[in-house]
Amino acid sequence: MPDVKKIEPGLSIVKHFQVELTSTARHLGSGGVDVLATPELVRMMEETALMAVAPLLPEGSTTVGVRVDITHLAPTPVGFGVDVEAKLVEVKGRQLIFDIVAMDDTEEIGRAKHDRAIIDVERFLARIDAKRQTK
Repeated sequence: MPDVKKIEPGLSIVKHFQVELTSTARHLGSGGVDVLATPELVRMMEETALMAVAPLLPEGSTTVGVRVDITHLAPTPVGFGVDVEAKLVEVKGRQLIFDIVAMDDTEEIGRAKHDRAIIDVERFLARIDAKRQTK
């Protein structure tokens, strides 16, 4: 397991996003209106959590998402900004557990519990190559 002593609960980051037509439910096929799509909100949340710990990971390591439990609370129109805050609340070995809150220009639009796993990239890619060989 990679040495992750610097990654501790309490770590947090806020990342800003802009809602574009390409991030809408209509564009992504998850709904029929031009508002922020839930799959795009999930992507924003995962990206923010990744960015929170990426600078602290040992060389050759990264994190992958393994669980997202999201509540999408309110619609956000095209042109609005979205601020996503990811707070690391627990570290269990190589598992990182985040609480995430998303706010648009006027209100809270989403909350999530998100788990990420720290992986060794080389071992992960070898596993994928081995899986390809079974097909």
